[in-house]
Amino acid sequence: MKHIVASQKSVAQAAADLEQAVKRHGFGVLHVYDLKQTLEQKGAPIENECRIFEVCNPHKARSVLNEDMSLNMALPCRISVFEQDGATKIGMLSPKAMLAMLSDSAELAALADEVEEAIEQMIDDAK
Repeated sequence: MKHIVASQKSVAQAAADLEQAVKRHGFGVLHVYDLKQTLEQKGAPIENECRIFEVCNPHKARSVLNEDMSLNMALPCRISVFEQDGATKIGMLSPKAMLAMLSDSAELAALADEVEEAIEQMIDDAK
């Protein structure tokens, strides 16, 4: 269900490289959450860096929503760049696995497979 790779880069560099990889693969970055900064501002600081990217390919999202509008709750896809045990990691939850829990549509399963392959490539490009 989780796909996580290690990176020799800093969180900041891996995040910058991920943003470029997302664009190269025809997806857009909708938002980036700096979880460490946000939690610190809310009085609940954490030690590790964590940036959460919300990414979307509008054409694929439209296909999902045209098939089942309730799947909007599973969109957009998220990719995290974070520190754990002194190392930078980049990861995602499997779109295929999540969609399989929410729908039995073969068409959507094929679409989720395409999205997952693209996001895995983005992660590999950024690491």
